[in-house]
Amino acid sequence: MSDSIIEKSTELIKKLRQESPLTHCITNVVTVRDCANAVLAIGGSPIMANAPEEAEEIVSIANSLVINIGTLTKEQIETMKKSAKQASNLGKPFVLDPVGVGISKIRNETPIDIIRESKPAIIRGNLSEIKAIAMFYGILEECTTAKGVDVAESDVINEDTLEINSQIVKNIAEKLDTTIAVSGPIDIISDGKEIYTIANGDAMMANITGTGCMLGCLMGSYAAIDNPLVAAVTATAVMGISGELAAKITIDNNQGTGSFGTYLIDELSKMNEKTFTEYANIKKI
Repeated sequence: MSDSIIEKSTELIKKLRQESPLTHCITNVVTVRDCANAVLAIGGSPIMANAPEEAEEIVSIANSLVINIGTLTKEQIETMKKSAKQASNLGKPFVLDPVGVGISKIRNETPIDIIRESKPAIIRGNLSEIKAIAMFYGILEECTTAKGVDVAESDVINEDTLEINSQIVKNIAEKLDTTIAVSGPIDIISDGKEIYTIANGDAMMANITGTGCMLGCLMGSYAAIDNPLVAAVTATAVMGISGELAAKITIDNNQGTGSFGTYLIDELSKMNEKTFTEYANIKKI
């Protein structure tokens, strides 16, 4: 465990509850309520607005922005692009969550357009999504071969593939000049210079919808008051720890995934410096 990042994270957890920054979450219709509740649970203030007519105004009053492409519409894409440009113009951080990139033309083009036109502070996704972003941006080959990394390696992150995949993530982050946060059995986060791995979480998190979307919104909230790397590490560990604790309560009470979803929000709302320090499984590579 890296003591330095733990100290920074615990300070950030406390600071966010004190400052309650406003995070504009443009997210998908499946998870919008869960995302709002997750942001509230950690002490932030969410605002959800989709109309392109008010995109710039909302970003102007918000402290940070989250863009999640889970359920795209033509109108929402316009809102996303306007909001991202405004955030960049005003120097406000935004998180890009390219859900399902690689499976359709609109999902391939939208995040790449946003990255080219604006500058996300954090790009969050699973390894397949992050590799797809690199491929469509035209940098995957150099990120996986220039420094001796084999692109054919599995996208499943485990102890055997961790070192190779961490290098891929670092290379992509460096090329895109952003922080990349990869979610998996072991999470990998890099700003192109430092690499952190996080081994928190529970398999039950994959059995409810929205945990990744919620995580992106937590990153947005934390990024409103700290640098993207610390924000991404903190949010990922907070979410993973909360998932572990919620799963334990669910199993102990012989309950199911509906109860788990409720307990997950409960644990996010109870998260503090003591719990984080006790459970965080963070390593610096």
